[in-house]
Amino acid sequence: MAVPTITERPVRRPALSPSRAGDFKQCPLLYRFRAVDRLPEKPTRAQVRGTVVHAVLEDLFGLPAAERLPETARALVGPAWERVRAERPEFAELFTEGDPEQDEWLASAEGLLDGYFGLEDPRRFDADARELLVEWELPSGVLLRGYVDRVDVAPTGEIRVVDYKTGAAPREVGEAKALFQMKFYALVLWRLRGVVPRQLRLMYLADRQALAYQPDEAELTRFERTLEAIWDAILRAAKSGDFRPNPSRLCDYCDHKALCPAFDGTPPPYPGWPEPDAGVETALDRAD
Repeated sequence: MAVPTITERPVRRPALSPSRAGDFKQCPLLYRFRAVDRLPEKPTRAQVRGTVVHAVLEDLFGLPAAERLPETARALVGPAWERVRAERPEFAELFTEGDPEQDEWLASAEGLLDGYFGLEDPRRFDADARELLVEWELPSGVLLRGYVDRVDVAPTGEIRVVDYKTGAAPREVGEAKALFQMKFYALVLWRLRGVVPRQLRLMYLADRQALAYQPDEAELTRFERTLEAIWDAILRAAKSGDFRPNPSRLCDYCDHKALCPAFDGTPPPYPGWPEPDAGVETALDRAD
């Protein structure tokens, strides 16, 4: 079979993900830097630890129920880190060879997994799906795309959407951001499966807290209109290149602050609207 040339490879349409929608709501210029310019961002140890923990929990539900034990999960941390590091070579730069801090970091990942077992017993059920890619095109043409950490389906057909958070439970603003993400997944799953999820469950492993929310059809219909409005605003900005900054306290944590006009920086020339994969989520987006 002939190897396809670059021009023969399928091009994926620009899509809206929970993370990129959140970026645009927070700061349109941040959206541009991430989704249009695709400027690199240096991953933090906390972000990569989240990626490792998510990988372990995905692996855990691939095992027979009786083997889903805390000691098993802890034993999976090292192999998951090696796999993640092989897939993303830039992660290897987090630690130098023989760095004792790496052992402490891996131990902290094990502690988060202990937090998970403080919230539920994975031996009592099987996951219907893990790290599930979901896509749905709205009637207006907006393509929604995201990855769901876990989907559970009861024998009676009810659906539960689960998202793991490796940070502590947030305050009101952070909680609203997390629920935005979960409603996004609930909407797409409803459209794909024809069933409104019975429960959206956020599991905060650091402090062993869980937040449960029950959406309804009317709420998800309104949320669909919200996403369409966000996408319309993105397309208007894309046409003109006018992605304006929205300064806030979060700017202190932005990798691109030096390029922001709000802080006397100069963004790179606008490259135009990207074609493949604008708005797609990454593992780091999901591993907070």
